Amino acid sequence: MIKKTLYFGSPAYLSLSNNQLVIKLPEVEKNDKLPPELKKQANRTVPIEDIGVLILDNKRITITQGVIETLLENNSALVTCDSTRMPVGLMLPLSGNKTQTERFRDQINASLPLKKQLWQQTVQAKIRNQAYVLSNKNNSIVDNMHVWASDVKSGDPDNYEARAAVYYWANLFNEIEGFSRYREGIPPNNLLNYGYAILRAVVARSLVASGLLPTLGIFHRNKYNAYCLADDIMEPYRPFVDKLVCNIVKKEADIEELTQEIKFKLLNIPVLDVIMDGQRSPLMNAVGQTTASLYKCFAGKVRKIKYPSFE
Repeated sequence: MIKKTLYFGSPAYLSLSNNQLVIKLPEVEKNDKLPPELKKQANRTVPIEDIGVLILDNKRITITQGVIETLLENNSALVTCDSTRMPVGLMLPLSGNKTQTERFRDQINASLPLKKQLWQQTVQAKIRNQAYVLSNKNNSIVDNMHVWASDVKSGDPDNYEARAAVYYWANLFNEIEGFSRYREGIPPNNLLNYGYAILRAVVARSLVASGLLPTLGIFHRNKYNAYCLADDIMEPYRPFVDKLVCNIVKKEADIEELTQEIKFKLLNIPVLDVIMDGQRSPLMNAVGQTTASLYKCFAGKVRKIKYPSFE
């Protein structure tokens, strides 16, 4: 079952009744100019168990403790946005798996050689997916990227990830003068930032469901980062966000502002099609397979982590 991503960008009152999220939109209720059929949508319910990610993007949203508790019990991710309308906070359940202590122990005790091998597989998958996006967008030469992916060694000591990233970002948006990839850079960096925040929530949620600590990474180890493992595992998934952003840039005349229309398109990230084990799958489901395989690697049951591809 594909979990829903719910976004609230207007004032709302969110409460709980019989394990249903009760949504009330006061501005719609009070607007007498709207037709009756639209005003009926001001009050509706959604089963909590159907929600994967819930995004709060307005200062006048009220959410009850009952909703928060039930969302976390059902392993939903709760994302809050700041005054610039960008994701700033992520709430996840403390316990998402029945054998969590055992799984934590396996994760903590994972050997350095295993972590290096997992990072090698992660970088290879990321570079190959980047090569697909780049070739698909503007027919750029990507033979070098495929060579780099093949040459990645355990732990990526030659830093092919960074080498590929420099080439990738120099060519992906070459039609936009002055573009370079960094958080505070010119658009479409704003779209990329928002999309990656959604992806990070999806990955972190799935890690918790697999009984893993999102904090303890296999490569990322910044002491100020609470989601190092999520940042590791999302790397091969980033190109799927990049491809969606490329499509938005192509169709939208103005990307300076992250409008609600653009946000709604980015909210499709959890249901983007990816290929996993030769089968088409929604991205959110594929992430679940990735994190489940990661735990099996930590437990010594397998040596290869499952990652998606475009074809």
